Amino acid sequence: MDKSYAILPCNGLDKCAGCVSKEVAVMLLENTDSEIVCPVFYRVAQTKYNQVLEEKPLLVIDGCNVRCASKLAGEKNLRINKKINITEEAKDHDIVLSHGLRIGENEISLAKIIFDKLTRSSEVATQTKSTVIIPEVLNYKVYTKDKFIFRIPQDEGFYFNENDVWVYVSGNKARIGVTDFVQKSLSDIMFFTAPTIGREIEQFEEVGDIESGKAMFEIVSPVSGMITAVNEKLLESPELINENPYEQGWIAEMALSDFESDKELLYDFEGYLPVLKRKVDEFHV
Repeated sequence: MDKSYAILPCNGLDKCAGCVSKEVAVMLLENTDSEIVCPVFYRVAQTKYNQVLEEKPLLVIDGCNVRCASKLAGEKNLRINKKINITEEAKDHDIVLSHGLRIGENEISLAKIIFDKLTRSSEVATQTKSTVIIPEVLNYKVYTKDKFIFRIPQDEGFYFNENDVWVYVSGNKARIGVTDFVQKSLSDIMFFTAPTIGREIEQFEEVGDIESGKAMFEIVSPVSGMITAVNEKLLESPELINENPYEQGWIAEMALSDFESDKELLYDFEGYLPVLKRKVDEFHV
């Protein structure tokens, strides 16, 4: 196992998900060359951990959607290499967490699944290979408001939902990402939480999130299907979404399950343009 991390776990030990976060951290500590960064101690004596944070990629393990560990990393301007959310992982694997604080068989099973996921680097790299080919040169429509420029691809195959997430459809495959409006609203994007490869997604279900110093944005899937790839470059360089959310900054790819039905609730370019204009005008009021 060549994967090792500087681990920043959830400190919410008053919830079962926080206890599972600790269990995952201990498994990594005992079986890899990882080191734990205590979130409580780090707040008051962060120099103790400066060396390990420089030498090892940072793994953040959040217990729930409060994301206390992620917020601490954001406060300290730490670059996150990978993020895990225990509650979301439990949901993805149909595991019901205990209401108590003692972890049982379900919680141990979940911790082992997450441990395997974090240490199975070569297999994950194979699974996340891109298979969707979009046009080399996109035809953008530009909408300008004050000093801000918002682009929307007009090419055939692009669709948008009300939540400002785009999808490019090619046969039974699709690539999704966020629009220019999202990245400009958030400003400098610092973190990206990827969906799980193989996860079945329903239309309008959350499929990961991105976060800046200003806010967190939940990515709402425009289509239903199975996640087949994620843009791993965003784990190291989430700022690619700011640079170009339609090309280098795409989020994930999917095998579609029912696009003909999904399409009825999406906008094409002509339908999304007035939606964008309305949101931009409201945003700048």
